[in-house]
Amino acid sequence: MLSRFIDIKYQCNNPGCSSSIIDPASSLRDCQFTCLADAQCRTITFDENSNQCELFSDIPSQYGNLLAQSGVITMTVMDDTQVTDRASGNLLWNTTGITVLDSSQLVSAVGLYVDSNNTLYVVDTNNHVVWKLLNNAVNATIVAGLYQSQGSNSSQLNWPYDVYADRHGNIYVSDYYNHRIQKYSNGSRNGKTIAGINGYGSSLNQMNRPEFFVFDSTETFMYIVDHDNNRIMRFVTNSTSGVNGTIIAGGNAADNTNTTFNSPLGIHYFPNTSSDLFITNSDGDSVIRWTPGASSGVFVAGTPGVAGSSSSLLYSPAGIRIDAYLNMYVVDRGNNRIQMFCANSQIGITIAGGSGGNGPEQLNQPSGIAFDAKMNMYIGDNNNARVQKFVKL
Repeated sequence: MLSRFIDIKYQCNNPGCSSSIIDPASSLRDCQFTCLADAQCRTITFDENSNQCELFSDIPSQYGNLLAQSGVITMTVMDDTQVTDRASGNLLWNTTGITVLDSSQLVSAVGLYVDSNNTLYVVDTNNHVVWKLLNNAVNATIVAGLYQSQGSNSSQLNWPYDVYADRHGNIYVSDYYNHRIQKYSNGSRNGKTIAGINGYGSSLNQMNRPEFFVFDSTETFMYIVDHDNNRIMRFVTNSTSGVNGTIIAGGNAADNTNTTFNSPLGIHYFPNTSSDLFITNSDGDSVIRWTPGASSGVFVAGTPGVAGSSSSLLYSPAGIRIDAYLNMYVVDRGNNRIQMFCANSQIGITIAGGSGGNGPEQLNQPSGIAFDAKMNMYIGDNNNARVQKFVKL
């Protein structure tokens, strides 16, 4: 059976690759049959523009990479697996980024959020503030924290990490070194602690360095990565400091097994499609899918405990987003790239970045990721102190 990747080209980049064969097939169907009739064929690419069929005896996850290219279909032999389309629609982005916020205002760029009005919120961790950039605006304004003033009072933050804005305009911020979640209501610059207390710990009313978080569709619950406790905590959004949360995943000592986490960092889910949470393990170089309340999860990307730069490996992944088709978009921080994993595939496709640097096609230790209503992609390019926008094609 062959698994299909639309608008994706296989490129062999390993010295161990065998030579490809160009076959004069007149259609994708002919190309498929040619491969299935050849015992050595493992991968094909078919260029719809030139009707060129290229046959490979290599498997992308072992020898090469899958790269975005319009008009090209790649198919890979999947033993004992039913043929499925891995992506829906045209999943392509311009690989040249547009800087929407830069070092003239930012020192860092970690968590990001884009609301329904395409307003962008950016966590500037090193400046201890959250910026708000209106759609099509040039300059951002501070909506949480005091600029370059870290602290623990209601107007201050201490290394904020992630941000969310609900439909009523309330802003939520994970306050890393204060081990709490702050809620800012009605435009107030004074936050109210709704999860955690001032001081780290592992009790149900405490957290130890909260990082990324995600909210349910009704904005009743928030799911928080409790990083140093290697667990995911659920709190209600109208709670107050000292109220107990619920452990809904992990909580054991750090490990690369499917019953716990290894420095969890990013988290996301798409509740209209699935209630499962998708969580990145930054030290475990993997992504795990976890049903809330279950005793274990399932690894869906990367090899636990193995860092690497091939299309099947990750290196210290950070932020993550899921779309309606359960395609995953993973910030592969250590590899300075954004990897897309089509639903049910563990082969990543580089859609942005891939080399470290400050050029428009480069990233440097990226962290957060967000999409606007048109699926334009925003990346917190942390070490470049900027936010890059990659336009959906």
